[in-house]
Amino acid sequence: MHTHHHDHPHEHADVKNIRTAFFLNLSFTIIEFVGGLLTNSVAILSDAVHDLGDSFSLGLSWYFQKVAKKPRTKDYTYGYKRFSLLGAVINSVVLLVGSILILVHAIPRLFNPQQPDVKGMLLLAVLGVIINGLAVFRLRKGSSINERVVSLHLLEDVLGWLAVLIGAGIMYFIDAPFIDPLLSIAISLFILFNVYRNIRRSLHIILQGSPTELDMEEVKRSILEIGEIQGVHDLHAWSVDGEYNVMTIHVVLRNALPIGEQRRLKLLVRDKLRVLGVQHSTIEFEVADEDCGMKSCC
Repeated sequence: MHTHHHDHPHEHADVKNIRTAFFLNLSFTIIEFVGGLLTNSVAILSDAVHDLGDSFSLGLSWYFQKVAKKPRTKDYTYGYKRFSLLGAVINSVVLLVGSILILVHAIPRLFNPQQPDVKGMLLLAVLGVIINGLAVFRLRKGSSINERVVSLHLLEDVLGWLAVLIGAGIMYFIDAPFIDPLLSIAISLFILFNVYRNIRRSLHIILQGSPTELDMEEVKRSILEIGEIQGVHDLHAWSVDGEYNVMTIHVVLRNALPIGEQRRLKLLVRDKLRVLGVQHSTIEFEVADEDCGMKSCC
């Protein structure tokens, strides 16, 4: 009971920080779409699409931050962490479709530019930097990985708005309406590049690829440093959500050991794996001449 009471304020702060950033981002996204249409700026409409995707991302992060705290069940024995991947895929599809639509409209305007309302663009750009900056500041105060990842995503928005601000500033002094669709194309291509990276990473996790930050050869070397261990095989590693890594491993002992020694050895192996980035490990011991029935397929 004491532990539950101790953790509750921190969990509440996690959810509250992401919720605040979500409403800030969603409110400004609506302003952007209206402002982009009124100022005739495809650059602002491009960033509105980006922010709409961010709003989806923040909303899903807010939801999954609460869902991730649910205990595991008989249906979801590793808990609900992998649900966050569903949010990442949905968000990527939204950004992909939106960016393609913006490119379809922006590329023709590059060859036949229309003059946008530069003063309106400047006003929206300043608001964009301030509001997204507030969301970043809010999440920077948090300590969870989820909060830090989302804050970095919003920091990209701030940089995008700085680019719009600079572009609008140039158009204020120079008659160069082609800068608006050029900015739009640059923002859309940047979004598409990040969508590609996110989908690739999400699919790698969904298809149970080994965690990219985990060096499997280093895992083997580290375990074989223990004197009582002769070898390892049937080594499998995957990630639940990109942060929580799981491993199963068969460890071959030089000699049969009593239960007490096996327990000590298991804790030692598990500690080594935890240092290397494995949060959940299942370890099976064997002796040198034992046939576990797994070696032929590994």
